This record gives sequence, structure tokens and C-alpha cells, in this order.
Amino acid sequence: MTTTAAALAAPALLKATRARAAEVTLKLHHFLPPVSNVHKNFLVPWSEQIKKDSDGQLEIQLFPAMQLGGAPPQLFDQARDGVVDMVWTLPGYTPGRFPKLETFDLPFVAAKRGIVNSPAIQEFADNNLAEELGEVHPVVVWAQDHGVIHCKKAIESLSDMSGTKLRSPTRLAAEALRALGATVVSMPVPQVPEALAQGVIDGAVVPWEVVPSVKLHELTKFHTQIPGTPTLYTTAFLVAMNKPKYESLPDDLRKVLDAHSGQSASKQAGKTFDDLNESVVALAEKSGGQVLTLAEDEKAKWVEATQPVITAWLGAMKDKGIDGQALLDEARALVAKYDQAA
Repeated sequence: MTTTAAALAAPALLKATRARAAEVTLKLHHFLPPVSNVHKNFLVPWSEQIKKDSDGQLEIQLFPAMQLGGAPPQLFDQARDGVVDMVWTLPGYTPGRFPKLETFDLPFVAAKRGIVNSPAIQEFADNNLAEELGEVHPVVVWAQDHGVIHCKKAIESLSDMSGTKLRSPTRLAAEALRALGATVVSMPVPQVPEALAQGVIDGAVVPWEVVPSVKLHELTKFHTQIPGTPTLYTTAFLVAMNKPKYESLPDDLRKVLDAHSGQSASKQAGKTFDDLNESVVALAEKSGGQVLTLAEDEKAKWVEATQPVITAWLGAMKDKGIDGQALLDEARALVAKYDQAA
């Protein structure tokens, strides 16, 4: 090779070498298996795009199913303490720790679709949660679509809820289910299959997208949906990063991560819930399940029955010196805003 040719080839060789070895590798830890919807359809393509846009210099390695140790409620602290670089977690696993974020956990506040709830909760977080999430760097906040009651018996009325043992995902969802007459058992979603098999619970309240990963289409026969917006509940999710680790990123790599944070990532995550619903409903029906939808007049009874949960929450927020009514009004306004735009 001539000197000139070698000089021309050098940048290409350097680029190839650079692309082979990441300058920064981040470990992201989460609680669901690799077959789960959010892992496959959000975290994997999201991390791959970050690697591509950083020219291979920023790599996010995913560790699902608590592979790095600990329990799901410990994930936030793992990111805070630098045990791992990043986590995907459900803040509702630590009841009362994020009181403002709980606004979206209240009954009949959220929309039916994830593509509405996710940008609404991201904007809400940007406006209100800097202090509440201040121990970490919040990369993206999003929310699921409507929660569905998956149960061994048919749920079509308030009377059907009486004494039914249901898994609840969050503190306020639990309060809503109790107000509806259910007996509540709170647990992380990975524990649901064993609890159903052993009769600890009769059913679980989760969105459609969770169903295949925990085999609810095989373990329950009836799937009750709440029609329209607002719906019974949603749940906030969070990708959080260790703050010193984020601040240590080179400027160019931080810009890449920032470009895949906030609203753009939130909408991408929320869409994964909506995209899967039709196929999971078909899976449930193919497995012999019955998909039920509450009548509108029955839904109105559920809304009335859960109003005391909101009243009690407003009182608790007042005791903390927080204007809960303002937060609730903002949450409802943001849901309406993004519902109109979707």
C-alpha cells in the first residue's frame, strides 16, 4: 500500500476500530423477563438506537428478571447508590415514597391508551417531580394503558368484586379495589403466576401487554375491561440513572442519551402497550378466555365507589403540605390534552 493510500485508509480503520469497542457501557437492570413486551419492544430497540446514534460509543446492556440481584422494590435505590448504572422500575413498588407521582395512580384519572398516558405523565414529571426524583437522573417516565381485571371468575358488577382476591400493582390501585369490594393482595408482577396456581389470589389487575409473559391467558378465564376514558387505573414506570454516572458521561454521549430521553422515549414506550393489545386479546380468546366489558352505567357506579380514595388522598397530600388538588387538576388536563392530540 502506498503512503497516500495508507493515509486515506487510516480514518476508516480508526472508525471501524472505534465502532467495535464502546467508550461507555451502562448496565440497565429490571424486573421482568426478556420475553416481556417492554423489554423486547421498547428497551431493546431503544438501547440499540442509542448505540447506533453514538457510533457504537455508548452501549446499554440489559439485565432482565433481576439478574443482578435484589428484589423489584430495591431497583430505584440500586440506581441511586450506583449498584447498577440504570434501572427500569415501577415506582409504585415503594408505596408512599413518590407522593406526587402517585397522582396518576388514582382511580379514573388516566386514559385508556398508553400513547396518551405516557406523554401526559412525562410532562407532569417535567413540571413537578424534579425534587421527588432528585436522587437519580430520570431518563424517561411513562405509563401503561388501561388496566384489565384477569380473574378465574367473571367480573361484571360491583357485587362480583365482593371478596374476590385480586393482585394490585400499587398502593392507590389497592385502595380503589378495596373500595370496589375486593380483597387485595399486593405483589410484584413476577409473583403472580405462582400466587394464582396456589390459590393465593383469584386474579390480577394488569394491562394486556403483561398477560403473555406471566401466562395469565392460561391461568385465568375471564378478562374484564373498563370502557373508555377515564379508566380504572394506570401505573407509572421509570428509567432512572445513577446521577454521578450520568454527570460523568462525555458531553457528546450525554447528548445522545438526552436525545432518547423524555418525551420521545415516553411516547415510544407508551405505544408498545397499545400495539400489543389486539394480539393479546386474540391470544386470551384462543385459550378459551372470555373478554368482558363493563356496561357504562356499571362503570359510573365504580367511579362513584372509588371517589373516597381520591378524597382520602387529597387529605393526605394536604397533611404533607402538597396541593393535591392542583396536581390532580393538572394530571386530568394533561390526559385530556394528549387524548385530543392522539
